[in-house]
Amino acid sequence: MAKYMLIGSYTADGAKGLLKEGGSGRREAARAAIESAGGTLDTFYFGFGSDDYYVTVDFPDHASAAAASLTVGASGTSRARLVVLLTPEEIDAASQKTVRFR
Repeated sequence: MAKYMLIGSYTADGAKGLLKEGGSGRREAARAAIESAGGTLDTFYFGFGSDDYYVTVDFPDHASAAAASLTVGASGTSRARLVVLLTPEEIDAASQKTVRFR
């Protein structure tokens, strides 16, 4: 499974939902959505500043991750971006590959 980070901020409607359900409720809703797409919730944190939440997840493939991200975006309750996370070992492997560039 590949690891991803979902970083986002709530819209006004999303903030209303957060106030109604609380942080634990939002985490459980995220867990249910992630699992329905074949993934596993790793961590879920709230933060201050331009981003409201930071979520790390495992998905079996990019299509499953994209499906979850698209569903969150289509809900209109938050604006999110999905980041593919790489391990140090994956970067080691990448650094050993030869790429022709001019």
